[in-house]
Amino acid sequence: MNPEDYMKLAIREARKGEGFTNPNPMVGAVLVKDGRIINQDYHHRYGEYHAERNAIVNCSTDLRGADLYVTLEPCCHYGKTPPCTEVILSSGIRRVFIGSMDPNPLVAGRGAAVLRQHGVEVITGICEEECLELNRVFFHYIRTKTPYVVMKYAMTADGKIATRTGASKWITGEAARERVQLSRHKYMGIMAGAGTVLADNPRLTCRLEGKRSPIRIICDTHLRISPESEVVKTAREIPTILATAAEDTERRKVFEESGCQIITLPLEDGHVSLPALMQKAGAQGIDSILLEGGAMLNYSALKSGIVQEVEAYIAPKLFGGAGAKTPVAGVGVELPDHAFFLKNPRIRRVGEDILVNWEVASCLQEL
Repeated sequence: MNPEDYMKLAIREARKGEGFTNPNPMVGAVLVKDGRIINQDYHHRYGEYHAERNAIVNCSTDLRGADLYVTLEPCCHYGKTPPCTEVILSSGIRRVFIGSMDPNPLVAGRGAAVLRQHGVEVITGICEEECLELNRVFFHYIRTKTPYVVMKYAMTADGKIATRTGASKWITGEAARERVQLSRHKYMGIMAGAGTVLADNPRLTCRLEGKRSPIRIICDTHLRISPESEVVKTAREIPTILATAAEDTERRKVFEESGCQIITLPLEDGHVSLPALMQKAGAQGIDSILLEGGAMLNYSALKSGIVQEVEAYIAPKLFGGAGAKTPVAGVGVELPDHAFFLKNPRIRRVGEDILVNWEVASCLQEL
């Protein structure tokens, strides 16, 4: 096996921590000695030991002269756990292969430098592209201090999210719906609008056993949702944030007594400011949000520039209907050149449906 093969194994290990490490990165590590893998492990959960320490401490083989493959630059500072550089140096590891460098200002090249200063050979950039992709959420969050937002929707092949009567269950098949549950586990928060809560009364939880439900964020400018809605009734079980501009003290008190956290935001175009909401969410450590809003919230999110990725499920169905809803509403753009541009599509089949992930281009035209 070559260095790339070992690093791919480390990436596979890292993915085992998906959904549990936020807002920390996913990291995997593989230990090799005399051409033989002697241990491999990953960062299991936020606040627990990092991948390197797990792999080293739980290895029964003498590590003097061994190689370590790790998907992200080892940390060199004290946080919730001790520095990984310390355990690497004390183990006698001879070489460290790093997939991607850590942009965290507390690390940012210092981890690799510490190892080199103590005589460890450090090789960087092994499977770098794959390692960067692994932690695109973490890299965005650590650089901007705002959540990585994924706008998710399911539509028919003719671009409809509901029939002309408003019926929308179910557009996609079971496999696609299960994958959505995995996304709810993967991302730290889930965001919807008051209209979605009023119309569907969803729980917005992850229904997969052993997985984590996201923090629920409801954009409700005027606090219109019912105190009897599912998200409010279960707010003591699952963290629930109501983002509002409403100042009615008595109305707010009802939701606060149910366990909801209320974030007060300024108005922007008649609704709560989404950029301001992202700043507040980021300050609370929410590194990523799955946007499961309606067509109006989707448009507002795109227009405000908070969306980094689009996750579109396309079903092999045609609804038709000039008045049937589409994924993005609002006034729309005036000219094709004013579109919200997408790039780097990733396409896969999920059951009978198609899933397309796009990145949102950062250089959007002004509307």
